[in-house]
Amino acid sequence: MTTTAPAPVTRYYELVDANDVDGLVALFTPDATYERPGYEPMRGHSGLTAFYSGERIIASGAHTLTHTVIDGDEVAVQGRFAGTARDGRVLDLRFADFFRLDGERIAYRTTYFYAPLA
Repeated sequence: MTTTAPAPVTRYYELVDANDVDGLVALFTPDATYERPGYEPMRGHSGLTAFYSGERIIASGAHTLTHTVIDGDEVAVQGRFAGTARDGRVLDLRFADFFRLDGERIAYRTTYFYAPLA
């Protein structure tokens, strides 16, 4: 196990934390899919742009990666997010993300949150 994620994954978190929507969407392949609890799957650059520029409830914050597992073009990361929601709530949560890379771009991503739902 390593805590060093491949460049596209590391860059993703840098750009999302900087709220650079254009930059982070450019990291994805044109036909990429992102699945996240509570949302319909986001598909392609237009779906990702709509999510990150308006639908996402997070106003600001920072991701810290704690674990990374790499198997070929598949990357799993675990970490913590601390920030603020658009409604002012303080957010502090653990997450796990799974990526499938296509060279230096992200083709697929799914997110899971550690939350008491069941």
